[in-house]
Amino acid sequence: MSDMIDTLRNEKKLTPKQIEVLKAAIELISEKGYYNTSTSEIAKRAGVAEGTIFRHYRTKKDLLVAIVTPVISDFSAPFFAKQFVDQVFREEYANFEDLLYAFIKNRFEFAQSNVPLIKILLQELAFHPEIQAAYKRQFTEKVYPALNQAIDFYKQKGELKDLPNETIIRTMVPAILGFMMTRFILKPDQTWDDEAEIKQTIDVIMGGVGR
Repeated sequence: MSDMIDTLRNEKKLTPKQIEVLKAAIELISEKGYYNTSTSEIAKRAGVAEGTIFRHYRTKKDLLVAIVTPVISDFSAPFFAKQFVDQVFREEYANFEDLLYAFIKNRFEFAQSNVPLIKILLQELAFHPEIQAAYKRQFTEKVYPALNQAIDFYKQKGELKDLPNETIIRTMVPAILGFMMTRFILKPDQTWDDEAEIKQTIDVIMGGVGR
């Protein structure tokens, strides 16, 4: 999580007090949920006056969006940058299963390093239109085009069923997010064989879309 805080500090030019507010909000919202966390609790943990929060964020919802929006960007975007698509077309991955493994492993490691932030994102996504809009925008602009190209590429190689790309994506995304949610939110204290779970998730996906 420290890397994400550093990113916010550098990119958003946040003051030390704003950083402390964000840290406190992340800790409390991940522990208690958005609706059970008050701005007075956040201010107390941050060591600032409650008015300081409202000088930077008009409402508690604005504070939540400020936390979650960069998480959506970082969770979705880096692996789908141009170089990722270029790697696919240079056949860096021998097959679609290898691509899936690299993708899930990459995002798993990001989630593992940012558990409180991922917890907030996955817990609050269903309840806030602002967060849904940010997620939809990120997915539409960055994730979907890259996935679409990769799927077309592996279809041409005969590795995927001749299904609409949207159907293949709908098969992939819930399986991956379901694994992440169970692993980091619903049953984080369970004994996990993460490598085996990743491979089983890939088997489930390939069972639906692979030839």
